[in-house]
Amino acid sequence: MNAIQIERERITYRGKLIEVVEQDVSVSGRQKVFELARRGPGTRLIFDSGDRILLTTEYRHELDRYDLRLPGGKVFDTLPQYEEFLRTGGPEVSVAQEAACREAAEEVGLKPLKVRHLATSVCGATVQWDLHYFAVSRWDELPQGQQLEAGEDISASWYAKRDVVEAALDGRISEERSALQLLRYLRDFGA
Repeated sequence: MNAIQIERERITYRGKLIEVVEQDVSVSGRQKVFELARRGPGTRLIFDSGDRILLTTEYRHELDRYDLRLPGGKVFDTLPQYEEFLRTGGPEVSVAQEAACREAAEEVGLKPLKVRHLATSVCGATVQWDLHYFAVSRWDELPQGQQLEAGEDISASWYAKRDVVEAALDGRISEERSALQLLRYLRDFGA
């Protein structure tokens, strides 16, 4: 097994959400430079009514079209907020769950009451962007409904579980990590 030790890290680009990092590493005694893009984690929620799953229809500028998605969003609004959190050494999943509940209120007008962490999806070696997935089995409707941020175009609808499977498989849910997590969830908890 190769022992990897990060010796030094340099930020070569920094935006509001993403930074590009070069890391000088030692891999089993050999020097290498790794490059990666890093952003703060995100969160996604699977609302399960028993026979239906809640999905959002959201206009995504990167796709130039509407996409079916799981409700969710950023855990931290900026890189400095994420870096400050990392310095505390606190548990990321609990902060992600709080953010997931905020996103649920904003995007779909629901207040999660019974939430459980399902999985954390790690993007890969060259892109550090974890997504925390939560199952919600009980919630309250908020009287004010959705509280979308400026520029968001999101509507929510309930879908039969078999239709969610089809949407995950045929690409209507284009965020592939979410499609896979939905398929796993439905396999384990009844499609």
